[in-house]
Amino acid sequence: MKKYLILFLVPFFFGCNKEEIQNNNPYLPNYPVNLNINMSLPQYSNLLSPANAVYVNAAGQGIRGIIIFNTGSGYVAYDAACPNQALSSCSTMYVNGIDAVCPCDDVRYSLFSGQAQEMQYPMIRYRVEQLGEVSLRVYN
Repeated sequence: MKKYLILFLVPFFFGCNKEEIQNNNPYLPNYPVNLNINMSLPQYSNLLSPANAVYVNAAGQGIRGIIIFNTGSGYVAYDAACPNQALSSCSTMYVNGIDAVCPCDDVRYSLFSGQAQEMQYPMIRYRVEQLGEVSLRVYN
């Protein structure tokens, strides 16, 4: 009996990678992201302080650019495309304090969690690796 229990539990231990971030959003395609940020540059220096965000609109990085946020205990990065809207002229979110706002429907998404109340899909999240004191890598 113990043999069967072990055989049943093994796939659960090896089947999931907690580092894996998946996009199951039917509105938004998967675009590659590989972005290096030097926070000593003026356009990124706000990231050195907690509860500050920076919008990066770099060609070929994500769907509508990347929003990077300093949570105080680390960094998170999200795509700036509204997660509960089909891509349109109004579906690029903007930063307002500790939230990202979708101009299509004025829904506010927390930059701490990427979630909005009563919305089906959260913001698409990217991995962030701190390479040095003032250097980040955002990727998927």
